[in-house]
Amino acid sequence: RAAIARGLVSATNALLRDEPTGDPDRQSADEILSILQLLNGELGKTIVMVTHDPAAANYAKRVLHLDKGRFVERELAA
Repeated sequence: RAAIARGLVSATNALLRDEPTGDPDRQSADEILSILQLLNGELGKTIVMVTHDPAAANYAKRVLHLDKGRFVERELAA
């Protein structure tokens, strides 16, 4: 959460997040992901997130999987 707060006040347009939902319970994780969506949608921040959590990946506009050293883009439902 501290990293998200820094993202709110930083002048940077991109935020890198490694497993932002790795430790909290599902409700807290969803709150974190909602904040990241807000930062992206309302403030125009680019969010690059690495996760193993499929629920977290569902919040993304674009999803890339690393498969045998290559990025493979996942089609998102409209």
